[in-house]
Amino acid sequence: MHWYKGNSSCVLLPENTQQISSILSHCYKRKLAVVPQSGNTGLVGGSIPMHDEIILSMKKFTKNFELDSTSGILECDSGFVLEEVDNRIAKEGYMVPVDLGAKGSCLLGGVVATNAGGIRLIRYGSMHANVTGLEVVLPNEQGQILRLGSPLRKDNADLHLHKLFIGSEGQLGVITKVFMQVVPRPLSVHSALIGVNSFEKCQQILKIGKQMLNEIISSFEFIDGESMKMVKENAGLDCPLSSNEEHDSSKMDKFLTKILESGLAEDGVLAKNASEADQLWKIRESCPLAIRKDGYVFKHDFSLPLKYFYELPEAVRKQLNGKAKRIISFGHIGDGNVHINVSIPEYDQKIYDL
Repeated sequence: MHWYKGNSSCVLLPENTQQISSILSHCYKRKLAVVPQSGNTGLVGGSIPMHDEIILSMKKFTKNFELDSTSGILECDSGFVLEEVDNRIAKEGYMVPVDLGAKGSCLLGGVVATNAGGIRLIRYGSMHANVTGLEVVLPNEQGQILRLGSPLRKDNADLHLHKLFIGSEGQLGVITKVFMQVVPRPLSVHSALIGVNSFEKCQQILKIGKQMLNEIISSFEFIDGESMKMVKENAGLDCPLSSNEEHDSSKMDKFLTKILESGLAEDGVLAKNASEADQLWKIRESCPLAIRKDGYVFKHDFSLPLKYFYELPEAVRKQLNGKAKRIISFGHIGDGNVHINVSIPEYDQKIYDL
C-alpha cells in the first residue's frame, strides 16, 4: 500500500535453520541490526527497515512439511504461504484454523509472530490456541536454536515458552518451524447476510447464533451501511440481503449409522435425553474411582502421539507379565492424553521397580 518506506542495502534469504543461526550470530557479534521479514502483509510497518538494517526474509524457508493425518498435527517451516498450507492439507480433509484476507501472500511464521486471529476465531481461536510448539533462533552470540513445546496438543512437560514468541513480532527471535493443530475441513458450509438497524441487535443475533448454531458456527462478521455503500460504488457489488436457516438434525444418528454399517464399530447407542447422557458419562467418570476397590493403584498420565496411544498400555502389560491384578487405560483420544492405571492387592516394591 506504500504507506511505509525504509532503507536497506542487504537482503538475506536463508533456506535452513543453521543459516539463520549463523546470520544472527554474525550480526550480534558485529552489532548489526536485523529486521525479520515474512510476507509483508502487515499494516503497521513492523517489517520495514528504518535505519539500513539487514532484512532477513523468510520467503525461501519452505523445505519441511509434514502432516500427521491421524492426530491433525502439522509440522512445517515458517516460510510457507498460508493459502498454500491450507491447499496442501485439504487433500487430507483438513484446513488451517486461521483464515485471513491476506492468506494468498502472508507467511505462516508471520501469522504466528503476530498471533493472527482471522475470521474463524469465534470457532477455532487465534494462533495461541492452535500452535503447540515452535523452533526459534535467538539473536545472541551463538545464534542459539531452541525447540519449544512439542507436536502434542497436551504437553505439561515444560513452561510452554513457545507462547512467548506467539505475537512477539520478531522481537525475541526468528520463528523457523511451526507445530500446530489443523482442523477437519467442513463437509458443508452455509452463509447468510443479515440486515439489522442497530448494533445492539447485532449483538443479540450473535448471542442467539452461538446458542443455536453452537459448534458449527465459525464466522460472524460485521459490515456497516457505509461499507455496503462503498463496495457497491467501488466494486459493483449489490447487497443481496437474505436469510438462511439450516437445521443440523440427525448428525449423530448419521455418524453412528455410518460407523456401524462400515464395520468400524460393533455396536452403538445414542442418548435420547439428558438423563441417558449423564449415565453414559458416568461410565467414563467412574474409571479413575472404581479401580480403587482393587487395592493399591499405580496411576500414570501420558500425552502421546496418537499412533502410540495404545501401544504404551500394551507394553506395560507385557512388562508386568500377569503380576498386576488389572491394567486399564482411558483418557482423551482427541488430544493424545492416556491414563494408565495398574492395580494390585497391596503395595509391592517389586512391582514398582518394574
